[in-house]
Amino acid sequence: MLKNKVVIITGGAGLIGKEFVKAVVEQNGIAIIADIDKKIGKEVKKTLSKELKTKNIKFVKLDITSKKSIKKCIDKLDKNYGKIDALVNNAYPRNKNYGKHFFDVKYDDFVENIGLNLGGYFLTSQQFAKYFKKQNYGNIINISSIYGVVAPKFEIYNGTTMTTPVEYIAIKSALIHLTKYMAKYFKGQNIRVNSLSPAGILDNQPQKFLESYKKECLNKGMLDKEDLKGSLIYLLSDMSRYVNGQNLIVDDGFTI
Repeated sequence: MLKNKVVIITGGAGLIGKEFVKAVVEQNGIAIIADIDKKIGKEVKKTLSKELKTKNIKFVKLDITSKKSIKKCIDKLDKNYGKIDALVNNAYPRNKNYGKHFFDVKYDDFVENIGLNLGGYFLTSQQFAKYFKKQNYGNIINISSIYGVVAPKFEIYNGTTMTTPVEYIAIKSALIHLTKYMAKYFKGQNIRVNSLSPAGILDNQPQKFLESYKKECLNKGMLDKEDLKGSLIYLLSDMSRYVNGQNLIVDDGFTI
């Protein structure tokens, strides 16, 4: 379905990013792991290449908050492949103070985290869109969250030290509207822009939280990271050529 398509995945060495890399390769595409951590990125490339028995996984160092880094990445991919078919905005940069409870969040940290993440998505999309315009086609997929769509359920965190960071909510909801903005802006230029909003994803959370999540979320358990693969492939494939500016919600393994 994605034969020979070059797909760059920012944050490709992370929990979700690795599954996206697998999904692209399983559909005969070329997956580019774009990550700021060179050591981890190369280790993931080596591990996944061996696991999937493929040579279609490459690594490129990328800082989504640096225009210079992004342009260098684009130039390298263009030189190696002569094209870039799609960008998956999946990275999630944040500072050391990210994730505190509401009253503990300082203004400077809030602003910095919004800039790192939402700003990084904007900058990466902007620079790749310039390339896509010259190429006459392209596909941008932004990874948002169910909490970009609905209000957080704080009750599921009772009895744990966990919470939904206020920065996360602001970033993910804004990202959905940024997606719609870009989709309209590039209308008629053969550049698609869509977003994917998954529900909670399993990542070794406390058992009490998992039980509360299932109880409060209409008896739906959390997603396994692999549940996102089918939705991503749909947005990357030619089947979605008429889909633009849409936000696909992935809940309990199903795309709604």
